[in-house]
Amino acid sequence: MTHFGILCPAADGHLNPMTTLGSELLRRGHQVTVFCFADAKARTLASGLEFQPLAENEFPLGAIAENLTKMGELSGLAALRYNFNAVVKTSAVIFREAPEIIKKADVKALLVDQYSLEGGTVSEFINLPFITICNGLMLHREANIPPICTLWQYNSNWGGCLRNQVGYQSLNLLTKPIKEVIAEYRRKWKLPLHSHPNDAYSKLAQLSQQPPKFEFPRKKLPPHFHFTGPYHNPATRKPVPFPFEKLTGQPLIYASMGTIQNQLLEVFQTIASACEGLDAQLVISLGGGASPESLPQLPGNPIVVGYAPQLELLQKATLTITHAGMNTTLESLSYGVPMVAIPVANDQPGVAARIAYTGVGEVVSLKELSVDKVRSAIVKVLTQESYRKRAIEMQKAIARSGGTTRAADIIEQVVLTGKPVLASQISNLSCGVQSKI
Repeated sequence: MTHFGILCPAADGHLNPMTTLGSELLRRGHQVTVFCFADAKARTLASGLEFQPLAENEFPLGAIAENLTKMGELSGLAALRYNFNAVVKTSAVIFREAPEIIKKADVKALLVDQYSLEGGTVSEFINLPFITICNGLMLHREANIPPICTLWQYNSNWGGCLRNQVGYQSLNLLTKPIKEVIAEYRRKWKLPLHSHPNDAYSKLAQLSQQPPKFEFPRKKLPPHFHFTGPYHNPATRKPVPFPFEKLTGQPLIYASMGTIQNQLLEVFQTIASACEGLDAQLVISLGGGASPESLPQLPGNPIVVGYAPQLELLQKATLTITHAGMNTTLESLSYGVPMVAIPVANDQPGVAARIAYTGVGEVVSLKELSVDKVRSAIVKVLTQESYRKRAIEMQKAIARSGGTTRAADIIEQVVLTGKPVLASQISNLSCGVQSKI
């Protein structure tokens, strides 16, 4: 048995896949502890994993939820800046507290969310092997790949690469305070400074929830990078009540703007107006951003709930209208459901760009949001068979990727051997590895 530690943001989009992966390792006989802020405790314990709080004085229960609520009121560059400022604060306290707490817990290996930018440095300092987990859109930089916070399409010619270079220079300015905090602790702990952002990721294994088909053409990924497909399991989700008896049997349109960027209530108004009069039934999940009672009567009388049992509804859905969060996107594709994406901030534009690139949906930018544009995109996806066909192709690709099982196999192999697991070796892994650890 190995004691695994998990370092990840307290947001649902990161905590949900991490606890799903942790639950699979727990099922295989390992011990798994999540090290995070108090807001993550209830969800962690509900998944059966152990929990160790970090920075309870600086981030008491409710502090992260308050930060996420504030970010949910923003969009675009303002939301990105707010997020990066928050990362500076959380990284500093994690650097200060996490090493000693993790050592005392006798953890043997760490699973580090790629968006927990401080995690790899913490692992190196306490001399623990770590695996990078890309729960959001993968951050790896390449000259021909646009920055994740843009809607830019893939363009490998010189003009596209120059555009990307300018974008990355701007991103460097925005993330400079984060890099300075990381560099400060690497100097303090006598660790070599990173010469490139990609240096922060594991040298043993890097796992991504994306299937390989849901990515722009990559040329410089390390040999130990693995597209495993998404980590979701209905059994680890808390049951959510829903009035299924109100479903009419019409084609179902499921709309969700996630659990963070969900404070822009006018977006729901636009979606409802765009769906009014269509031969379809609209279900809106507010993701906890508001109560159904707080909204005015929406056009078309959609079903509006605070939270929805997303996986169950996606099994019935014909179309998803989404903020292009990675988890909702991959869950929709896991059921072969095409999308209309309305990205708001952070990596959502990059996910939306891939939705368009792979032909599994249409994109309406927040700047161009209007009833007519959203309705046009909805009608296009509903009536043109190519979107459903490509979504089903992606569904098959996800099924082939292996998901949580394959990710756990790789993790166990890394811990067993202490050596990188190469993508070329993936087919040779056995689900029985854990019996040797």
